Order: sequence, then C-alpha cells, then structure tokens
Amino acid sequence: MIDPFGRTINYLRLSVTDRCDLRCVYCMAEDMTFLPKAEVLSLEELDRLSGAFIRLGIKKLRLTGGEPLVRRGILDLIDKLGDKLRDGSLQELTLTTNGTQLAKAAERLRAAGLKRINVSLDSFDPDRFRRITRTGRLSTVLDGLQAAREAGLKVKINMVALKGVNEDEVDHAIAWCGEQGFDLVLIETMPLGEIGVDGNGDRVDQYVPLDAVRRRIEQSWDLEGLSISTGGPARYARVRQTGQLIGFITPLTHGFCEGCNRIRVTCTGTLFLCLGQEDSADLRSPLRAGESDQALEETILAAIERKPKGHDFIIDRDHRRPALARHMSMTGG
Repeated sequence: MIDPFGRTINYLRLSVTDRCDLRCVYCMAEDMTFLPKAEVLSLEELDRLSGAFIRLGIKKLRLTGGEPLVRRGILDLIDKLGDKLRDGSLQELTLTTNGTQLAKAAERLRAAGLKRINVSLDSFDPDRFRRITRTGRLSTVLDGLQAAREAGLKVKINMVALKGVNEDEVDHAIAWCGEQGFDLVLIETMPLGEIGVDGNGDRVDQYVPLDAVRRRIEQSWDLEGLSISTGGPARYARVRQTGQLIGFITPLTHGFCEGCNRIRVTCTGTLFLCLGQEDSADLRSPLRAGESDQALEETILAAIERKPKGHDFIIDRDHRRPALARHMSMTGG
C-alpha cells in the first residue's frame, strides 16, 4: 500500500478494546463511558480484519487498547496471529500494555511468537504512580515486567513526560532500565481528548518539550545518536553508560510525519489514517456485510489514497483545547 506521498504503509496499530483497568491522566477522563459490546469488533472479526491488512502488505502488527490484555479471549487471537508469523506473511507481532496483566500472560505471549512488547510506566514512586493512573499499583506492573523478562520478551518502557509530575524521575528511569536491560522511550503528551489531572488540568500544564528534557539528560548521561528505526516514530540514541537505547517521540517539537508508515484501526473498525486528523474510514460495515473480503479490501485501499501528509498537533497558550475530541484510548494507544 502506497499513500499519496509515496510512503509505504506496512505498519498497523490495531485496537482490540477501548477498556482499560487504569485511568491514566493523559489518556482518559476519570469517569469514562465505554462502548457497548455490539459496537466492538468480535475476536473473529479482528482476526479477519488483520488477515485482510496482511494480504494488502502490512508486515508489522501492534495490538493496542485501551489495555489489550483485559479483553476476554485476546490470547486466543494472539495465538492465531502468531500463525502469520510462522508462515512468513507477518514479520512482527507485538503489543503495547500497561503491564497489569503481564504476570499471567507473558509466557503465552512469547509462545505465540512475540519477541518484544512496550510497557507504559510513567513513575517509579508508588504514590505518584497511583496519582497518574488514578487506580494502579506499581508493584503489579513491576511483577509483570519481571515475568516478561523471564519469559524472554524484550521490553521497551514507554514514559510520557508530564510537566511538574515526573520530570524528576527521568534519570532514575534511565538507570533502572539499564539495570533491567530494558530500552526507554520518552513521549510528549498529545492533544487528544479532554482529560486533565484529577479533572482540573489542561494540556498546557502537562506539556514539556523533550528538547528540554534531553538537554537535562545530557548533563548526566552520554548519548550516542543512532539512525536505527523500529518502525515507529521514535528517534533513538544509545546511553553509553548502560548500553541501552533511549528514544524520543516528539509529535509537537519535531514532527515525524515525513516517514510515516502507520495506520490505526479502532476496536469498532474505524480506520484512522493519521493519529492527529479526523479523516477515517468505516471498515466494520463491509466486514459485517458478507463473507467476502473484496469490499473490505477496496475500502482500505481507497482510504490509503487519501492519507494526509501529517498531523496538526499544537499546544500553547492560544491552543488550550485538545486538537481532537477523541481520547487516546479510543484511537488506540
């Protein structure tokens, strides 16, 4: 699949649920209303949809949510998708998780063929972790990370930089990830959905540019710039003292749209061509219209032909409202 700007689209981020067992302040409102079951694609429909995308050229598939591992039966779907790895039609299968379910899922994920996962972890202080997630227990996530490492999964920690909240933990995160053998990715908060800390904050209050964070990091750590890519938007460096990678995802300070190879599908079957744009395509209707996938594949290809050049994210005192009304959990993290 080639978009209007000559970019090859080979990476699908597929949300399997809008539900989550946490309520992270940058991702969800505290009192979320979740989708009725009838609107969410069944596991069989998710499997069929994945097959269509793989036939059209998707080589990397990341399962997201909400929290994907809270979806009942999700490990059965992952087993089926693992067959695509074994027959060579899919090059990589992975997922992004908050880690709360990893202790019981890690072994089966590895058995299905996953080699690496991303785990969201924004604080190493139990009280602060609970404030950020509103409900979470840090010890549960740490137990899950230990299980993932013991299962042989390569782990990348995702940490959203939140101004005045966890900026002082970045040095600790680098050191801890070095000890654990994990890579670390720092992420700028994105203007998606009305959220706020305890319902009262805004995006300006949360946002910290990663340029400033990196300058502070380089006062204590030696970073070696790298040109490697894992198929996502992060720019990487190697921390000489630990040997691990550190990535920076900067949708606001430095756009990454020129090399975009990604599309996202929500758990309702809505294809978003760009995280920061509203243009979308309904895949649920052709998926449920009959047994043939012809109309489904035609809808996907038609949508790719109008993939935009980039997003319009901006956060400043003149743009306090979110760029888009939908929450990150709705789009797929």
